[in-house]
Amino acid sequence: MKRLLASILSLGLIAGGAGFATAEDNPATPMPPVAPTPSISSATADHTKFDILKKPFASGPEVTEACVSCHTEADDQIMHSIHFEWKYDSDSGQTLGKSKVINAFCGNVAGNEARCTSCHAGYGWDDMSKTAEQAGAVPDCLVCHDRSGQYTKTATGAGHPPIEPVKAGTKTITGAAAWPVDLSRAAQSVGMPGRDNCGNCHFYGGGGDNVKHGDLSSALYAPPKEVDVHMSPDGLNFTCSTCHVEDKHNWAGSRYDTVAKDVVGRGKPGAVRTAATCESCHDTNPHPSNIKGVKLNDHTDKLACQSCHIPEFARGGVATKTYWDWSTAGRMGADGKPMHEANFVQSDGKELHTYLSTKGDFEWGEDVVPHYAWFNGHVEYATGEEIDPTAAVKVNRIKGAPGGADSRIWPFKLMEGRQAYDTDSNKLAYSHVWGPTTDTAFWTNFDWPKAIEAGMKAAGQEYSGNFDFVDTQMYWPITHMVAPASDALDCAACHAQDGRLDGIAAVYMPGTNPRSPIGLLGMALVALTILGVGLHIALRLLGGRKGGTDHG
Repeated sequence: MKRLLASILSLGLIAGGAGFATAEDNPATPMPPVAPTPSISSATADHTKFDILKKPFASGPEVTEACVSCHTEADDQIMHSIHFEWKYDSDSGQTLGKSKVINAFCGNVAGNEARCTSCHAGYGWDDMSKTAEQAGAVPDCLVCHDRSGQYTKTATGAGHPPIEPVKAGTKTITGAAAWPVDLSRAAQSVGMPGRDNCGNCHFYGGGGDNVKHGDLSSALYAPPKEVDVHMSPDGLNFTCSTCHVEDKHNWAGSRYDTVAKDVVGRGKPGAVRTAATCESCHDTNPHPSNIKGVKLNDHTDKLACQSCHIPEFARGGVATKTYWDWSTAGRMGADGKPMHEANFVQSDGKELHTYLSTKGDFEWGEDVVPHYAWFNGHVEYATGEEIDPTAAVKVNRIKGAPGGADSRIWPFKLMEGRQAYDTDSNKLAYSHVWGPTTDTAFWTNFDWPKAIEAGMKAAGQEYSGNFDFVDTQMYWPITHMVAPASDALDCAACHAQDGRLDGIAAVYMPGTNPRSPIGLLGMALVALTILGVGLHIALRLLGGRKGGTDHG
């Protein structure tokens, strides 16, 4: 209860600061999205009939208190999930998760809490030096279970929703002008998560629509079949949780611990599905029992299903950011004020920023061909490690051995860019970018020395005071935007000179190198066959024989 009250009291302070981040064109009366189409439900409770949910609520934590009065174990379950802890203890010995690592987009959460934790599955985590629980954060039930469509979170409110009166200029986590949320209506609407519940955060990671993942964008709210055959309303109409199965508020399918090679498949009849893999529905031999299907099934031990069935990512008209150079941030316009450039036009006609004084230079891509690599599902991060600044630094290293029993060839988004590092310790640097009331936030004062010093202090890291920028790379597994089978890659995409898997170790693909010994032997056999047929025809012509069956 103390945590709830603390969060309620802090809400006013947070909401007051929310308007600093955005003061752009704000409609006079921001309107919430249309409520999603109700899904078929087998629920045995109608939440509109619960008196405890009919009362007016002044804050999100008050709703949570009402929820856990019936769902007595739910708060404890969610508070031990990666969605709340933002922490993952890897088998490699590293502690990963959003609260710990440096990524290739906005960098780090530490020092930028109220902005970054706007998408936390809780309310009020505003100090990354503490765990969410220690910081007094409270689970947010509505962010996953609201089905009214009008519940949202403030973009800079540490997870709290916009409440009446909403300060002008306030934005939601999707970048829309914020409207006042009706918490009572949201509380009475609850149900199983829809695509919008997950997508309102996961589609907008990295600061905008499809910026981060490449295969998670607003196109998946209602995609056509050719963009995602599973999620399309004209296809199977899956929600995210159809594949990302759950147990006690823990969902399968984290990118920190991917099942890269599922040898169990559907399992025994009646077995509970616990993995978010293709094989958990399609089994380990998914192709038809014909000549081509048998040959394709022969590939599944080395090739992830996604490698063929997601031919490109960032499909559906929403581009993804492919390059981000922080080293150029801070350049001002001729008037001495922050500037922007927009030299990329998305296929829907929308112009996207290619330079911002706050963030530097960007590049974008649509219908992007993936990068392919062997992968066993495990990753390690360079956060806190000594790096080699003379080469491109891998922000995360994907593990897996060519031909390894636990590995397959997976598609990835390869994000490239330039990021700050400490030139004395040779370690990637944390930076403080968001903070409208501080004199150290880069987005406010454009002073890298102050921003990095403040970021390193917030993360509890030693800092020499000297910095530069280094080339970086980061890998994101591609596993959404599954195309219909008819649009999957054909054999020639790989079995050709300069095919998609050109340069991948531990695989031999006929057709990729016509000048290899086997290729030359094949060409010699073809030439000899043609020569033999030619000689045969010539001898028959010279001998004056025509047709017939006499070959004697």
